[in-house]
Amino acid sequence: MEGLPAVGSRTLAKDRHLLRSRTLARHTQEIAGKGLGPGRGDLDPRLEDTGWRSDALHRHRTTSTSLTGGHLKPTRRVTIAGGSITPFIGKFHPDFIWKKHPDFGQRENPTLEQLLHRVALGACSDVDIDPAIIDRGYVTNFVGELFSNQGHLGAMTAGAHEGFLHTPFTRLEGACASGGLGIAAAIDAIQAGADLVLVVGAEVQTTRNAKVGADYLARAAHYAKERSIDEFTFPAMFARRTRAYCEKHDVTPAQLAPIVVKAYANANRNPNAHMHAVTMSQEQAANASDANPCFLTNEELNPWLRISDCSQVSDGACGVILASDEGLDKLGSGANRAVQLTSCSVACGPLGAVPDYTRMDVTSAAASRCYGESGWDATDIQIAEVHDCFSITEALICEALGFCDEGEGMQIAADGVTSLEGSLPVNSGGGLMAFGHPVGATGVKQVFEIFRQMNRLCGDYQVANSPTRGLCANMGGDDRTSVVTLMEKS
Repeated sequence: MEGLPAVGSRTLAKDRHLLRSRTLARHTQEIAGKGLGPGRGDLDPRLEDTGWRSDALHRHRTTSTSLTGGHLKPTRRVTIAGGSITPFIGKFHPDFIWKKHPDFGQRENPTLEQLLHRVALGACSDVDIDPAIIDRGYVTNFVGELFSNQGHLGAMTAGAHEGFLHTPFTRLEGACASGGLGIAAAIDAIQAGADLVLVVGAEVQTTRNAKVGADYLARAAHYAKERSIDEFTFPAMFARRTRAYCEKHDVTPAQLAPIVVKAYANANRNPNAHMHAVTMSQEQAANASDANPCFLTNEELNPWLRISDCSQVSDGACGVILASDEGLDKLGSGANRAVQLTSCSVACGPLGAVPDYTRMDVTSAAASRCYGESGWDATDIQIAEVHDCFSITEALICEALGFCDEGEGMQIAADGVTSLEGSLPVNSGGGLMAFGHPVGATGVKQVFEIFRQMNRLCGDYQVANSPTRGLCANMGGDDRTSVVTLMEKS
């Protein structure tokens, strides 16, 4: 492939902060009125001129926890103390074993069990603790029963070390948002009295061919209603979003190319990235070709998505240690690296419902709750990890989070705002499109990446702006489950 052109460093336009604040205010108003999308009620006209548009939102702002979106009253500070990550591997990664690899037949790719054990022990080692002092563990995975013929992953993780004997491990699943749900559950556990909680996420997806794998992953949609849209269900669902977005905002799919190019450029600097060795030019990303085809069987949607617009089918794992202040005192090392989890909110929409294809309303709801509970707004965010399962998704989520106005999600990437050198780096390690997307690990990886960036541990892909406030947006399905987390390094 051709070499990748440099992405220039740009700063926000003078009115960018005002624009983002206005966008956030509009999102908050719509959430308060229970939304304006299909199937949602309009704003009550009696509330049009009031400061906050519903009693429910007012209760969120005055009584809900800044950590778990209304589940528990906040009493304890929660931090990320450390963690561990494996390389994300699959097709095109030099360490991925397949029939043409020189080591084929001599070694195999890591199993799901090996990945879970590696990051569980690696996270404990990173903060220099005996696994026996972990109070609770959460394992996040989507479809281990299908790709690996294995369930009961909590008990499998407990087998990583004798110190985990009798430690309560729970497996959580929320499609691609599984990892984020693990973080939210760990926060709840610390609010309930735990001091040290381990969250490990892992997925193996390369054990089946592409069409069988696509069928397995379609379980994140409403299978009975949505499976038949295409052989590749999720690419077709997001091609549908791309078409709707382009028609609404009078843009073309080629204008998504800067998002793709940025992802690959960042991955080229990241040794753990699935696509670390693969380059992507603007011309390649913007045009369909034999090497970058439109591949859907749905003829209406096929022109709206190319392979380069898609996330990777990856194997990999990530683990993190969450700690209370008392838990930090138990660490052998690394307490000075701790990054606070300032707010974490989970929102869901009904599976199989028809969304507004040009907006991410569920993600917007989770973000609005986080902003309201923390006292932050979109202008406070200095770095973000967003769920770019497809190129259009990064644009839509950036808009849902208030980073730009509606219709500008493509442009902020083209302007360099979201690059490593920009004022708001997004997906610094390559995101799902190029770092990779082992489904159950993604939400855990997001918080660990922000932790690593805030501690300046990212080497060649370290961002330029020394961030102290960050955001993660982890999404499951077609914006059906969303976990938004705010993080701060003091």
